[in-house]
Amino acid sequence: MNVLLFANGELNRGVMLDRLLASVDSPRIVCADGGALHARALGLSPHTIIGDLDSLTDEDVERNRAAGAEIIRHPAEKDETDLELALCYCRQTGAKSIQILGALGGRFDQTIANIFLLTLPDFRDMRIEIIDGDQAIRLLRPGSHQIDGERGDTISLIPLSSEAEGITTRGLHFSLAEETLPLGPARGISNVMLADEATVNFTDGLLLLVHTSGRA
Repeated sequence: MNVLLFANGELNRGVMLDRLLASVDSPRIVCADGGALHARALGLSPHTIIGDLDSLTDEDVERNRAAGAEIIRHPAEKDETDLELALCYCRQTGAKSIQILGALGGRFDQTIANIFLLTLPDFRDMRIEIIDGDQAIRLLRPGSHQIDGERGDTISLIPLSSEAEGITTRGLHFSLAEETLPLGPARGISNVMLADEATVNFTDGLLLLVHTSGRA
C-alpha cells in the first residue's frame, strides 16, 4: 500500500512535489491533524485523519467525516507527535511506501523531530520520503542505495549517527571511496549528480540523503 501522508508544517510547491503528485496512482491519503487542510488544498480527500485535532475546527472534522474520512482522535497530552502517530498507523495497516508532505518549515523543533522520526527502528522496513518543494529527503541505512534523478541535481549526505562508515559513491562529482563521514562537519553537503543515476554504498551508521532538483 502506498501512502501520501500530510503533516501540519508548511506545504511548499516545487519540482519534487509536483512530480510526485503527477505520478501517484490512487494512493491512500493519511493526514496528521491539520495536514488534512493541505490535502484538501490540493483537491485530495483524506481517508484517515489522526491526532489530537487541535489544528482543525469541529466543522473541519465533521466535513471530513461526512466525506468518508476515518477520524482517530488522541488526547492532547500524549508522548507522540501527531506525525509519529500517523506513521505508526501506517505501519500497523501494512504500508510499505510513504511520502510525507508538509513535514518541514514553521516550528524548527517540529522540523528536526520529524526528520529524526525516520531513524526509529519500527519504521526501518518502510520506504519513507519527505517531499518538500524541490527536495526529496530519505534515510539511508547500511547497504547499497540507488539515486534516480537528473544530471546536475544536488545531493547531500548528512550523518545522523556519530559516524557513517565505509561510504563509497558512484556517479557523483565528489566521490567517496570507503570513507567515513562523522557527525558535525559538512563535508557531505552539495555534491552533484554526473548522470541520471548515482549510487551510495556504506557499511555502518545512518545517512540522511537530501536530493534537490537542479543546482541548489
